[in-house]
Amino acid sequence: MPGNRFGNVFNVTTFGESHGVALGAVIDGVPPGFRIDKEKIQKALDRRRPGQSHLSSPRKEGDQIQILSGLNTDSVTLGTPVTLMVLNHDSRPRDYQDILEVFRPSHADYTTYKKFGIKQTSGGGRASARETLARVAAGAFAEQILSQVWPDFSVVAWVDSIHDLDASSKTPEKMTRDKVDKSIIRCPDPRVSRQAELLIAKVKSQGDSLGGSIYCYIQGVPEGLGDPVFDKLEADLAKAMMSIPATKAFAIGSGFAGGRMLGSEHNDCFLAKNKQVTTLTNHSGGVQGGISNGEPIYFRVGFKPPATIFKEQKTVNALGKNVSFKPKSGRHDPCVLPRAVPIVEAMSILVIMEHYLRQKILINQVQELNAKLRQKKARKAKKDIS
Repeated sequence: MPGNRFGNVFNVTTFGESHGVALGAVIDGVPPGFRIDKEKIQKALDRRRPGQSHLSSPRKEGDQIQILSGLNTDSVTLGTPVTLMVLNHDSRPRDYQDILEVFRPSHADYTTYKKFGIKQTSGGGRASARETLARVAAGAFAEQILSQVWPDFSVVAWVDSIHDLDASSKTPEKMTRDKVDKSIIRCPDPRVSRQAELLIAKVKSQGDSLGGSIYCYIQGVPEGLGDPVFDKLEADLAKAMMSIPATKAFAIGSGFAGGRMLGSEHNDCFLAKNKQVTTLTNHSGGVQGGISNGEPIYFRVGFKPPATIFKEQKTVNALGKNVSFKPKSGRHDPCVLPRAVPIVEAMSILVIMEHYLRQKILINQVQELNAKLRQKKARKAKKDIS
């Protein structure tokens, strides 16, 4: 079956296409009794929507969130499925008439055609980055639940590099979304942000595109989330990140640099401090053996340059003939990094939410088992006395 669902306990199913009537998400497994602020979801969507600057797609979408189910009149979760929806207002299927019989280089046109036997007639269909607005809405919803469970919980991501420009951030624990959003590049390094803005503008004028990386830093996650084998926390984070359009790499903690270190350099030694267990370093990125250790979780996600460029390229058509192709129209980001920041945050939150609920279920099962054992022991003791 097509993979339109994410999560097993906190189950998010996204729907809709870039040039269809609407997009959205249905969330099942929402715990009851949590108050939800619709404006916080809207704020997250505003950070992702197109038309934010001269460096992003000029598509004019307000992306106004509608919550169709799952809350009572006081905006409190009922424990029933939540439906989040955004209507499309500026779709232009006509912009894609020139690609009806052509497979665009590095797009999903060819592979989805081979999989389903039918070609999307406008835009990228389900492979379009516009689908991610549903994820951002679901992530903003889940974040409000986790923030009520863990007051210190926070997820902040920012642009770490663009092309050959590398940003510097020596104090990621002090980063906030407000600081990140001061730059239209969403890069907190002022020097690199200015250089990147000029570079993207230049490459855009040449009809080309750029890639880069995003750094994500998660705080306030307790020990014990994740599983030791196939559902490791970092494995699910990797899957979540690699499901985002245009992603090509994921590295948590020390990442590839860890392979150049000795074990004595890389090991995170434990330390008891104020009746808490902490580590002297955090090369593990907050996850050891697939399970969170209470330290900040951090990772990087690599993005390729957007596939749509306004240059002549070689490709094939639906008849299997070699042809040359250059888009006649279309609205695309020359660099997806700035708008991908809230998507990375949202997918991180959905992973943490899923594992929080799994752990909660496990703890409840253990408590129930212990209660039954105590009752059985008490009955036996009573019987022995009598």
